[in-house]
Amino acid sequence: MAVLINFKICDNTEDCGGIEVCPVGAFYWDDKNKTIAVDNSKCINCGRCEEACPVGAIRVAKTKEEYRKIKKEIKEDPRKISDLFVDRYGAQPIHPGFLISQDKFDVQILKSTKLAVAELFKNNSIECLLRSIPIKELFQDKDIKYKKIEVKDDSLLKRYKVKRLPALLFFKGGKLIGKIEGYYNNQEKGKLVEKINKLLR
Repeated sequence: MAVLINFKICDNTEDCGGIEVCPVGAFYWDDKNKTIAVDNSKCINCGRCEEACPVGAIRVAKTKEEYRKIKKEIKEDPRKISDLFVDRYGAQPIHPGFLISQDKFDVQILKSTKLAVAELFKNNSIECLLRSIPIKELFQDKDIKYKKIEVKDDSLLKRYKVKRLPALLFFKGGKLIGKIEGYYNNQEKGKLVEKINKLLR
């Protein structure tokens, strides 16, 4: 019947897994409008795009009744992307939807139409999960795109002159607008939030 996308919780990037797995090209990136799009006349209802979405933003309706039900659920969904943040700054990544490989940096971060935040880390910079600050507490009520990137070589560090990990890099329209380096634990949350708010003013 049709594919529906809940853009309230979708990070809307051309690197979308739904585009990658669609066998008929019904799921695609609309370069003109800078958005994910679906040509439902091509859709064969295979459900691969739905399975590929780590946050459940893609839904496949196989009947008219199911279509109406999903459309209503999306309309009434009070969530936004920041509500899904379960990861913690400086801790081991938990949610697969927020972890990207270093080679996806340009597409996911620099080409983002939203304010984008990249957390750079290495295994030796990982801190205790219980002592770390939840990302959602750092970015409450902010419409951002957040991704964790494990640094495999020094190219990103040199490119943005990062000296300490973990680090938060803030981008708008592909341009670096600020960065925060070093680990902050739960007791230092106020200090880190203040730095973020000052940077985003």
